[in-house]
Amino acid sequence: MIDLEEITTKDGTISLKSTKFDESFHCHGGALKETQTKFINPSLIERYKNKSIRVLDVCFGLGYNSALLFNKVISQSTKIDWFALEIDKKPLNYCLRNKAYRGLWDRKVIKIFESLRDSNYYSDDSFNCKIVWGDARKGIAEIPEDKKIDLIFLDGFSPPKCPEIWTLDFLHKLSMRMDPEGYLITYCSAAAVRKSLINLGLKIFNIKPSIQAKNIWSNGTLATFNGERNNQFIEKLSEMEKEHLDTKASIPYRDQNNNSFSEEIIRRRRQEQFSSRLLSTSYWRKKWGMTKSTFTS
Repeated sequence: MIDLEEITTKDGTISLKSTKFDESFHCHGGALKETQTKFINPSLIERYKNKSIRVLDVCFGLGYNSALLFNKVISQSTKIDWFALEIDKKPLNYCLRNKAYRGLWDRKVIKIFESLRDSNYYSDDSFNCKIVWGDARKGIAEIPEDKKIDLIFLDGFSPPKCPEIWTLDFLHKLSMRMDPEGYLITYCSAAAVRKSLINLGLKIFNIKPSIQAKNIWSNGTLATFNGERNNQFIEKLSEMEKEHLDTKASIPYRDQNNNSFSEEIIRRRRQEQFSSRLLSTSYWRKKWGMTKSTFTS
């Protein structure tokens, strides 16, 4: 794998680092741990016990989010319609060759992933799965619009590295497919992404950090149309976070035709930020004692 390097995270699970994007697929604290705390816990999968759920996994990557989700639904007799968008098959190929990775999951999960690798599909009495390979901005057209999604995982590389999937325009396409009671969950707490979701009519919540420490204030963002009740893993935005949404960092990434190169998207945003009269992000950082390393704008 020319552009991918294996890493072992602190919880003992493996991940990959992309040399192209100069980013790892998971935080060094633990690939499996991150999946549990940032995606599965706030999803409240138990709501769908003995019911059905429809899921879209954007940027499937190594498959941790969906693998742990599949483990959960197998154990609670949930039927699932599942779709995924992913540009690169190499991470999945790597994982399916890795003994430690395979050992994390129910054997049925591995069977599903092998079918997705080989034919892009899997189907039985409980699972109906399809993965679309290629640019997510084009692939989303293959996700049915008439059947609304209960749960969207958005887990691509960070906005400054891969802005294509964080634009107001692509987020709009995702929101149009969401069930009114559905969740969009992402590790990202960038003001540009949060403000875009708000502008699309969604209510956003902070995913509570798993530890309390200075400058560790978020595990990500949960967005939903109808608000939220009784989810112990999320909280309303703090005053600090709300003010973040009034800075230049909140100016969205734009890609009106969903076909721009990342450099074009970033250049347009920088130009818009330059002419904006919103508060500077540096002022916000200084006021709240934040450092650049603790957040992504």
